[in-house]
Amino acid sequence: QVQLVESGGGLVQAGGSLRLSCAASGRTFSRDTMAWFRQAPGKEREFVSAINWSGLNTYYSDSVKGRFTILRDSAKNTVDLQMNSLRPEDTAVYYCAARIARPSTPGTYYLGENDYDRWGQGTQVTVSS
Repeated sequence: QVQLVESGGGLVQAGGSLRLSCAASGRTFSRDTMAWFRQAPGKEREFVSAINWSGLNTYYSDSVKGRFTILRDSAKNTVDLQMNSLRPEDTAVYYCAARIARPSTPGTYYLGENDYDRWGQGTQVTVSS
């Protein structure tokens, strides 16, 4: 059974850092595009960052660019999101996502929820001011 499990969320003060981790199981994800999304209370889920199968191509939303870094360890089947300089507006449930049912075209950025077909249960990140 394919499963994604997020960890690393918590409460942090503005300006602080957190590192989220997504552990994938049930199959190898080494050839799949992986991503992080987030959903704040009362808002729709939004794209945060994505990484291609090799880890060489990454993409970030404008709101987190320069503060967040996405990394993957294919040997461990994990994808991490290092979050620095956190702001209260980063408060949200963060979800890991995998694109496994469809191939990823090199050079194409997958930014929409519908581009992914496996999701984790989410981990809460709360940034206090």
